[in-house]
Formats: sequence, structure tokens, C-alpha cells
Amino acid sequence: METIHTVYTGDLRTEATHVKSKVRIFTDAPPDNQGKGESFSPTDLLAGSLGSCMATVMGIAAREKGINIDGMELSITKIMAANPRRVAEVQVELSMPDREYSDREKAILIHTAETCPVALSLHPDLKQKITFHWK
Repeated sequence: METIHTVYTGDLRTEATHVKSKVRIFTDAPPDNQGKGESFSPTDLLAGSLGSCMATVMGIAAREKGINIDGMELSITKIMAANPRRVAEVQVELSMPDREYSDREKAILIHTAETCPVALSLHPDLKQKITFHWK
């Protein structure tokens, strides 16, 4: 069954609809690649998907282990390369809430983030720099 239905609307933009929920997102080419940069670019979504996937699976693990990560924030930076044009690196900084986490809890959360489905699906040449900030 179709998961996402995407329409190219012209002028380097797309409209993607999540079939089940009907939620729509839009993409626009970035200014450095002939676009207006008025929405996420497809490569922005790739980088954002890595961070969102990490947060989601960490949330699952946290729920199962009784660890509170509510309020965790992620800062995601995408670095492009040329020849061929591609995402060369995604940097994800995870700022954990001001709570006391045991070494075991930290290890669970770090391992879970680093082995999320998106992280494991990306090409090994794409560098993933993951940094945790514990308060």
C-alpha cells in the first residue's frame, strides 16, 4: 500500500501527502540549487528524518525502561558536498533534559539513537556525527 503520495507542483516544489493521515508537507529547492528555499528541501528532510528517528526510538526505549526524556531537544545540521551533489554529513546534537541519568540509562539512549532505522539505512559514506549533551 502506498505510504506517501507526492506531486511535483512546478517551480522546483513538491507536495507530499501521508496517505493514512492526509498530513501534507512541502519541499522547495534550496537557494544554492536554483530554488527559493521557502520550505524544507528534500535533503533537509533526510537530515531531519535522522534526528526524528533517533528521538522516536529513544522515546520507545525510554518508555519501556521508565526513563524520562520529555523535553529533549535536537539540533540538526546538514553539510552538503559537490561532485556529485549529496549530503556528506549530518550532525545531530541531542540536549538532554536536566535530569540525573545513570551510566546504564545513558548507554541505552546513546545505543538506541545510533542504531535507529534511518541511521542504519543511510550509506556508510554519509558521516553521522552524533553528540549528546547531558546537563
